[in-house]
Amino acid sequence: MASSTALSCLATLLLLAAAAAPASAAEKETRLRVYWHDVVSGGPNARVVQVAQAPSSNASATGFGTVLVIDDPLTEGPNLTSRLLGRAQGIYVSAGKDSLSLLMAMNFVFVDGAYNGSSIAIIGPNQADRAVREMPVVGGTGVFRFARGYCQLRTHWFDAKTGDATVEYKIHLRHD
Repeated sequence: MASSTALSCLATLLLLAAAAAPASAAEKETRLRVYWHDVVSGGPNARVVQVAQAPSSNASATGFGTVLVIDDPLTEGPNLTSRLLGRAQGIYVSAGKDSLSLLMAMNFVFVDGAYNGSSIAIIGPNQADRAVREMPVVGGTGVFRFARGYCQLRTHWFDAKTGDATVEYKIHLRHD
């Protein structure tokens, strides 16, 4: 009788352990590449609005304290006329007093292709004066539900006079 009770307890423990185990076998890995177009110079393609700045922002070489809201196109290729895959919607803040470092919080909202209606959340530092940067992906919706991962950023093109830029994002995700 004691051995059947022990077996029953062992079976219950095994079932509980199996239920608590992560579902890593069902986890997917996705790699994407998009081009982020930050058009701050004005005109019909402008998608950046400055919403705040510190009194000393204009005197700072880095614009320290400036806050901008974005709705930037994400395209398949490096040209702004490439196929639109989605939009980068969020904010960035010039957070580096002595270096060009941005705090970015944005959603990449996909509007075309297999990921239409899905999004990923990217939040973290962007040390824009470096050739290659990494930013974390902290969540997602739709196809990318429970996403986590990182982006590698490389500036493809930058106009120092206007502030316009095109940045390549190589995105590495794990998700349901």
